Amino acid sequence: MQIYPKGEALLKFVMEIIKREEAKQRLPIIKMEIDYELMTLHDAMQDDDQVQVIKSKERLKFLTKQLMEIEKTE
Repeated sequence: MQIYPKGEALLKFVMEIIKREEAKQRLPIIKMEIDYELMTLHDAMQDDDQVQVIKSKERLKFLTKQLMEIEKTE
């Protein structure tokens, strides 16, 4: 009789809980980063800085993806 698979399953379960908790703690930080990047995008659009507009849009896509992944795990 082997108890290892049960122990491995428990370890995986605990690791998933830890990952979810870390993601929940990161949620407010991501939201703040999105707000900041939106302000940066607004300023770039006002200044007609196309390079910064592209950078901000890419950063926003990345942050939105992270946000959606966290919300999916809840």
